Amino acid sequence: MLRALDIRDMLIIDRLELTFQPGLNALTGETGAGKSILLDSLGFVLGWRGRAELVRQGAAQGEVVAVFELGPDHPAHLVLAEAGLPGGEELILRRINTAEGRKTAWVNDRRCSGEVLRALSDTLIELHGQHDDRGLLNPRGHRAMLDTYAKTDEHLAAVRGAWTKMSRARKALAETEATLAAMRAEEEFLRHAVAELDKLDPQPGEDAELDARRRMMQGAERIRDDVARAFDLLGGEGAEGAMSDAVRWLEGVSDNAGGQLEEPIAALGRALIELGEAQDGVNACLQALDFNPAELEAAEERLFAIRALARKHDVTPDDLSRFATTLRERLNRLDAGDADLADQQAAVDAAQSTYDTAAEALSAARRRAAGQLDAAVMAELAPLKMERAVFQTEITATDPGPEGTDAVAFTVATNPGAPSGPLNKIASGGELSRFLLALKVCLTGDDSARTMIFDEIDRGVGGATADAVGRRLASLAHGGQVLVVTHSPQVAARASHHWRVQKQVTDGQTLSTVIPLAQPDRVDEIARMVAGDTITDEARAAARALLDT
Repeated sequence: MLRALDIRDMLIIDRLELTFQPGLNALTGETGAGKSILLDSLGFVLGWRGRAELVRQGAAQGEVVAVFELGPDHPAHLVLAEAGLPGGEELILRRINTAEGRKTAWVNDRRCSGEVLRALSDTLIELHGQHDDRGLLNPRGHRAMLDTYAKTDEHLAAVRGAWTKMSRARKALAETEATLAAMRAEEEFLRHAVAELDKLDPQPGEDAELDARRRMMQGAERIRDDVARAFDLLGGEGAEGAMSDAVRWLEGVSDNAGGQLEEPIAALGRALIELGEAQDGVNACLQALDFNPAELEAAEERLFAIRALARKHDVTPDDLSRFATTLRERLNRLDAGDADLADQQAAVDAAQSTYDTAAEALSAARRRAAGQLDAAVMAELAPLKMERAVFQTEITATDPGPEGTDAVAFTVATNPGAPSGPLNKIASGGELSRFLLALKVCLTGDDSARTMIFDEIDRGVGGATADAVGRRLASLAHGGQVLVVTHSPQVAARASHHWRVQKQVTDGQTLSTVIPLAQPDRVDEIARMVAGDTITDEARAAARALLDT
C-alpha cells in the first residue's frame, strides 16, 4: 500500500508531500493542473520509462520518495531478498534525476538499479488507463490473468514439471543420436583398430622389456666368448684350482707356523666362497647369452609392431592397452546403441504423453474459467451501459511450452454481430475504460497487495454510467487501495479520501500543488466538477446529494 509520496523539483512541482490512505483515493482538478505530473513522478521513482525532461527548470536535480507499507506475505519481499536489499514492514524508494539526466536510485537507503525498481513496481502498483500497455491491454499477459482467475496453480505446476522432464528426455535422446551418428561414421575404424589391438595385445612395460632383451641378444655373440674364457679362468683349471691348492698347502704347514697362517687361510676360504658366487653369476649370464636366433627375430618383430601401432594412434607404447580399452568401450556402446536409443525414445514418448495429458487438463481448466470470466465481465458491462457489447476470452492453440499449449487473448465486439478484436483496437476511449474496469473487477478477486491506479478511466462517461464506475472503483478499493485520477463528480463522490490538484502562479512562476479536502471543501470541489467555474447553490446541492448516496 502506498503511504506517502514526497516530490521535490519535478516539472512544475517545487515541494509536495502527500499521505495516502487505504480505500478509494480521488485526485481531481482542472485540466492541466498537474494530475499527470503526480503519475509521472510516481512512475519515475518506480523505474518506469517516461518523460526525458523531469527536473524543474532552474533546479539542480529532482527527487521523488515513495513509502510503501508491506504485509508479511507481500511479493516485494522476494524481490528484495533476491536483490540482496534490506526488507521490513516499510519500503522506502528514493530516486533522483540531475539536470544533466543522470539518475540514481535507493531502496531502503541502499543503492539499486532501475531493473530492481521495475521488478519491485510490478509487485507494488497496477496502472490502468487508456494507454495501459503494461497491464490489461497487453495480450502477452492475458494467459497469466486467466490462470490467476482460474486458480490453475496445480495444473500449471504439473505442466511445467512434465515439460522439464520431456525437455530433458529429448535432450538426452538428441545427445545419444549425435554420439551414435559420430561413432557410426567411424565404425569401420573402430572395428579394425580394436581387432588389431586385440590381436597384438600389448602390455604396459612390454616395450622397455623387449628393447632390453633385444639389446642383450644383439650383443650376446660378441661378448659370449669373453664371458666363457672368464668362466674357464674362474673354474677348477684356473683360479678356483690354484686357490684350492694354496689352501691345501698352507693348511699342511699351519701347525708349524705358530698360528700365523690361520688368518690367511680363513681369508682364502672366504675368497673361495665369493669366487663360487662369481662363477654362478657368470654361468647364468652364459646361459642367458645362449639364445636361438629366431627368438631375436621374434622380439624385434613384436617390438617394431608395438611401436608402429603406438605411432599410428599417437599414443605411447605403454598407453596402447588403455587406448584399446577406450576403443573397445566405444564399440560396445555402438553395438548397444540401438537398444539405448529405443529406451530413450520410449522415455521421450512417455514424457510426451504425460505432458499432453497435463496440458489438456490445463486447457480444459482454462476453457471452463474462460466461460465463467466472459459471463462475469458481461454481467459487469450491463450497469456500465454496455449491455450490447460482447466480451470473449479466445483460447487458440500455440506451440507447446512450459505454460501449456494455449494462447489467450481478451477480445470485444461493441455490438452484437460486429467483428470482435483486441481491446485496444476495437473499443473507443470511453468504451475501453469501461471494459478495463469491468475486467479488472472480475480479475481482482482477493488480491489487495498492489495499489491500483486508474488514470481517467471514466473519460467519456457520465450520469448513471459514471456512478456505476464510481461504485465499482469503491468496491475494488475495499480491503485495499485504489488511486483514481478523475473528472467525474460521481466517481469523486465515491472516494474515501479526496485531493484537489491545482496550479498557482508565484513570483511569475507556475507551480502545481495538491490539497487534501475536508468535507466542506469536497462539496465545493464536486460542485465545480458539476457546474464548472461558477459554483451555484444548485451545484452544491447536487454535490451533497452525490456525497450522501
